[in-house]
Amino acid sequence: MTCTASCIRARTPQLSLLTAGLLLLLQPAMAKQDDRNQPIHVVHADSFDGYNQPNSISTFTGKVLITQGTLKLIGEVAKIYTAKEDTSVDHLDVTGTPQKRPHIEQIDDNGNLMTGDADQLHYDNVNGIAVLTGNANVHQQNKGDAHGAKLTYNTQTSYMVGESGGAGQVTMTFLPKQKPLPPPKHGTAPATPPAPAKPAGTPSPNVSEPASASSAP
Repeated sequence: MTCTASCIRARTPQLSLLTAGLLLLLQPAMAKQDDRNQPIHVVHADSFDGYNQPNSISTFTGKVLITQGTLKLIGEVAKIYTAKEDTSVDHLDVTGTPQKRPHIEQIDDNGNLMTGDADQLHYDNVNGIAVLTGNANVHQQNKGDAHGAKLTYNTQTSYMVGESGGAGQVTMTFLPKQKPLPPPKHGTAPATPPAPAKPAGTPSPNVSEPASASSAP
């Protein structure tokens, strides 16, 4: 669902412990560089209320799905704030329910999927920064996981800042490098089968038979 008029009000029915403030740099994969140059689409919402004007707020409610390139934002309520000088998106705030918290995902330039969940999600579209607050976690495919009261994630560089929120803690899991399996062995000469057993009484090769005993007295 997109806003196309200058002033719209539309509704549809059923519309490892680390210290606080630890800087976490996940490399070498880089986040998707081209996503910020893509338009923002509200793919689905049950209801919409707002203005398509500079310095305004548009509220989308119910099964909200917002995309920008490979970036996806999912929640029950999303507020989109436009810039002061034009109708470009400045930032978004996404909230959800205890059963279905706000969710973010993005595919990096290496094809790996990043996913994140928290109680609240703030996305700074100008700088490409996602702030996940409240029991936040971020998973990066083939790389690891981060957990904390607050995680700030740069969608362009994969740089993260984790905060414990006082009494809590920040944790991090780094996955080991996957080692390839050894190649199968080829060209090995087959084992020589053992020689068959010789029947009893057969003389061995190259061995002379003993002379016969004389029968003369």
